[in-house]
Amino acid sequence: MVQPFRRLSVSSREYDDVRPLTKRAAVAAVLALAGTAVATPAHAAANPHERGPAPTRQGVDAPLGPFAVATATVTAAQAGGRFGGGTIHYPTSTAEGTFGAVAVAPGFTESQSAISWYGPRLASRGFVVITIDTNGPLDFPDARGDQLLAALDYLTAASPVRSRIDASRTAVMGHSMGGGGALEAARDRPALRAAIPLAGWDLNGNWSTNRVPTLVVGAENDLIAPVSLHSEPFYQSLPSTPDKAYLEIRGGDHFVTNSPHTTIARLSISWLKRFVDDDVRYEQFLCPAPVPDPAISEYRDTCPNG
Repeated sequence: MVQPFRRLSVSSREYDDVRPLTKRAAVAAVLALAGTAVATPAHAAANPHERGPAPTRQGVDAPLGPFAVATATVTAAQAGGRFGGGTIHYPTSTAEGTFGAVAVAPGFTESQSAISWYGPRLASRGFVVITIDTNGPLDFPDARGDQLLAALDYLTAASPVRSRIDASRTAVMGHSMGGGGALEAARDRPALRAAIPLAGWDLNGNWSTNRVPTLVVGAENDLIAPVSLHSEPFYQSLPSTPDKAYLEIRGGDHFVTNSPHTTIARLSISWLKRFVDDDVRYEQFLCPAPVPDPAISEYRDTCPNG
């Protein structure tokens, strides 16, 4: 059941005869003859899934976005053995319509607490997010990938917030072996809109068959999943169509993705907005590509072209 919500942010938005009609009809006819169409703004028609105000760097970097957020607990019993339970973070208002859904998995021996900060950070930008526990702390990436997909299926078909979700717009994220799980899930379900492996670990280094836009996040000083053995080969093996990007955090270790980090959040939010919501307003944070700075040691991409 949905627990009474606790707010993590506050919403930021919350002629009297026939002759004038005849004149308007005449004007419309002239415009038609001139080849001028009267219509709603093009971006509204092209991007029906836009949620929230136009983004700014300050707004995207803030700890919380414009949507008020509530939480609901999923027990292991409710998960039915398909994943280990978790926490759902969701926008409290549906005034702008339904939302895309994101499942996030922790790494080897970790619980959902390791990736809990992504819940409110993403949900307050207009996503329904489930941060999960895995069935076992030692589960390998293939099992974590299956559990990520099971968590998405639970969200969209059985959860108490399913009516808030557009089941055609889903994405996966994960840390370490959970990041490997995100790649496994993207390979197994090409209908996913986005994948973000965070300091990912997987014995499989070839993802050439994946067809999901993927942001690979690595850490420069990662000794557990060194980028030269994991994140960089992952990125290199991914096809360039659809889009892909590689973000390497300067000075970061394996656990840099497990605590609030402005750069990781900015690019993750923008990636999800661009590919889950088709929201081209966020391309400004992805293309032209970010340049190395105190937080970024390396960045590569194909720039959004979808």
